[in-house]
Amino acid sequence: MTRNVVVIGYGMAGARVAEEIRRRDADGSRVTLTVLGSEPYPAYNRVLLSGVVAGTMSTDSVWLHDSEWAKENDVDLRLGTTVDRIDRAARRIELADGSIVDYDALVLATGAAPWMPPVEGLTTETGEVAPGVVAFRSLGDCERILDAAKVGAPVAVLGGGLLGLEAARGLAGRGNLVTVVHPVGHLMERQLDAEGGRVLAETLRGLGIEFRLGATAARYLPGDGLKLDDGSYVQADLVVVSAGVRADTALAREAGLAVDRGVLVDDSLRTSDGRVFAIGDCAQHPGTVSGLVQPAWEQAAVVADLVTGENTAARYRGTPVVTRLKARGVDLAAFGDTETAGAEVLSVSDSTRGRYAKLLVREEKVAGAIVLGLPDAAANLTQLYDRGARLPEDKLALLLGRALPGPDAAGTPSVNPANLPASAVVCRCNSVTKGRLVEQWRAGATDLPALAAATRATTGCGGCADAVRGIAGWLAETS
Repeated sequence: MTRNVVVIGYGMAGARVAEEIRRRDADGSRVTLTVLGSEPYPAYNRVLLSGVVAGTMSTDSVWLHDSEWAKENDVDLRLGTTVDRIDRAARRIELADGSIVDYDALVLATGAAPWMPPVEGLTTETGEVAPGVVAFRSLGDCERILDAAKVGAPVAVLGGGLLGLEAARGLAGRGNLVTVVHPVGHLMERQLDAEGGRVLAETLRGLGIEFRLGATAARYLPGDGLKLDDGSYVQADLVVVSAGVRADTALAREAGLAVDRGVLVDDSLRTSDGRVFAIGDCAQHPGTVSGLVQPAWEQAAVVADLVTGENTAARYRGTPVVTRLKARGVDLAAFGDTETAGAEVLSVSDSTRGRYAKLLVREEKVAGAIVLGLPDAAANLTQLYDRGARLPEDKLALLLGRALPGPDAAGTPSVNPANLPASAVVCRCNSVTKGRLVEQWRAGATDLPALAAATRATTGCGGCADAVRGIAGWLAETS
């Protein structure tokens, strides 16, 4: 007997859980699958939206699924669909068009909505975003930004976090005069320390972006720009808001599910109702950092195991998150602990060349790191962090990105993609493991373009291209 599984949300998390379910139940013998998406187009990779704004990627290149995916995989996909209510007692979902969808198991993947700071004039009296203001979150937002941001026109970006900087870099690359307004004294304060934020700002200034740090927008003046709290002005024909997001929990809250900042879930990703799961940005799990794709995709695999019965012992234990800034001309990775107390700390700063690295070590392992402008060091440290491997004796050489010659006296292997375990994530933008690359290489995808087409590896920020190429080369040599 098949189970009716319904997924509300067809973003990156919802699309992934649908894929994972069909990977385990290809013929639909165990699960009848319905996916309800509020947007009018297929699922797309939000990680790549800054490339769309920059003009380096086309809209067609960000789709996760083509137009035939649902039919080919026996998925009842309904786009442009609004859910009015979840009736948990009757186990049914009421849609805005009056139709009903029954479920045995429900997966909430409703994501998050952009937060609009309380700045006078950003929204109208009815709560709508004011003309000349665009939040940066969706593909539709990209289209609105590109329509409004004429080449050479001044643009203000509210928010110096990850997404705001990606939007700023994309617009600057198109020829706009971009000023980032950020209320904290340095950029990306959730991931970077003050020195890392300073070096990043200097690097981005060299790419044509101006900053007003430690400043708050007080009022939006349509056609003129922003008045700041210190009385100064930032001229702008367009204001792009990237000041954070809030989990979309409205349906869950109205259905009586336990909600805090997000929908509360346990290690099985179940909510306070055992028939309802939540994943991605709308879910709140103690081991999850919101706003990043890798946790959502790992959660999707757990839920797929559970709803198909493939592995009823599957549990989600959290994700060691690596944050990467996907901005052309900038290579930044930050991950792990930021608390220096009790840690061995090594750091180097070379702001003239846009390089900064900081390594926190505990028990001779990577506890955390910030790496800017040193891509080899970032790759090496990331893999050591993921594997929980002991560091070599010469930590400074590693921090500077120098290649390790081989196992050192402590038995630490050099960080070579060929030495990675199958579970190691090689492409974080698309959550592609080494095992997946090996599997597709053996299936006939024996070069970089073919592996990219088969797995989407390298199609995000592109930072994993050398690692993917190295794995392909190693497979060719050893086959």
